[in-house]
Amino acid sequence: MKLLRVGASGEERPAVRTEDGRLLDLSSVTSDIDGAFLASGGVERARAEVAAGSLPELSPDGLRIGAPLARPGKIVCVGLNYRDHAAETGAAIPPRPVVFMKDPGTVIGPYDEVLIPRGSVKTDWEVELAVVIGRRSRYLDGPEVARDVIAGYAISHDVSEREFQLEYSSQWDLGKSCETFNPLGPWLVTADEVGDPQDLALHLSVNGVKRQEGHTSDMIFPVGHIVSYLSQYMVLEPGDVINTGTPAGVALGLTGTPYLRPGDSVELSVDRLGAQRQIFGQA
Repeated sequence: MKLLRVGASGEERPAVRTEDGRLLDLSSVTSDIDGAFLASGGVERARAEVAAGSLPELSPDGLRIGAPLARPGKIVCVGLNYRDHAAETGAAIPPRPVVFMKDPGTVIGPYDEVLIPRGSVKTDWEVELAVVIGRRSRYLDGPEVARDVIAGYAISHDVSEREFQLEYSSQWDLGKSCETFNPLGPWLVTADEVGDPQDLALHLSVNGVKRQEGHTSDMIFPVGHIVSYLSQYMVLEPGDVINTGTPAGVALGLTGTPYLRPGDSVELSVDRLGAQRQIFGQA
């Protein structure tokens, strides 16, 4: 099932996208798609209403698609999680996941404008698989158990400012938490529909030029391992998002480091999860 939120920013309503592309209003089931919805069996209730044919249809004409999840409690990110990306940045293969946090306020819709920060000269792109947690989780006993707490998956654009990230602080947060730096969506695809999260191709183009072509099978630490690992050090709550890393092809690793400028367009997609497109503006 594909869950999404539609409408003007701050006024989104919950919806379901059917297999034939129709939008169904979920407002009778929940006020929003958030951690409380996921924790209380909301996905099962929504699925039952879809099967019953009781949900009214929404017209998609002129309807903005927002982030598929209301503001997450936290965004946990894993860096250097693809072998080719570690190599292009000159980093060693990490023996343990490289973990950092990203401000949940960075989340915007998949087609919203992304703002290049004032003073930025190194704004970069990163297509990623996002994991959305569906149950409160702590000290999970391995990858198999960890996969059972995943509500679903979405495309995440982990926009990064490399100068802020790598030169201004020993931590990465400054370059990861600028406003609008995490387009998410277009929908949250439930785990049962996605299947194996290690069998997904990722793509990203800038101004029509292919920059990233990766595959989740190349992750150093697979999804189940990441979720289990994180649960040993923090409590994962329903609605939390985990950005699982990006493959090679970011501006930081390319000849000439062609960082993003106002007016640039970025298109990204992940198998079975849809596609995004953003135009970059100036903050």
